[in-house]
Amino acid sequence: MSPRTTTIHTPFLRPLLLLGLLLGLAGPARAVCTLVCSCSVTTTTLAFGSYNPLAFGNTDSSGTVRVQCGGVIGLLIPYEVTMSTGSSGSYAIRKLKFGAHTLDYNLYTDATYTAVLGDGTTGGTQKISSSVTLDLAGLSPPQIHWVYGRLAGRQLGAAPGAYSDSLTATLTYY
Repeated sequence: MSPRTTTIHTPFLRPLLLLGLLLGLAGPARAVCTLVCSCSVTTTTLAFGSYNPLAFGNTDSSGTVRVQCGGVIGLLIPYEVTMSTGSSGSYAIRKLKFGAHTLDYNLYTDATYTAVLGDGTTGGTQKISSSVTLDLAGLSPPQIHWVYGRLAGRQLGAAPGAYSDSLTATLTYY
């Protein structure tokens, strides 16, 4: 009696096994995404305009954080965006600087100015957390997140000049 041979044709099974092997060997999901996707973050400049130190009210402004990803079709990519403290070194009060002069301000994730944008761990700060699903072209539509800035009113020590601060937005995707 001769041995029996059975051949199973599975054109779709091999890619799934390969993906399963990649998933099994990669460890955390972040490593898989690193292999098959990429994301970028861009921000707009947040400008407060002219400031009157005698005014009692705050000066508000807004800008955006834009996240876009590409990779394998249908892949769900969770991500987080954190923001640095800037020149102040503190999330509690950020500082705009002009020479030795400073103006207190902060950034928020909400239009009610209650959730300070930061690293999500220090001093109760919040980070931007969301996810995107890649479309049939393997791209995500741009994900736009609003950032709200508030310059405190009545800072009587302000001197005329162009105040600025530089912050770093860090995107982490998994």
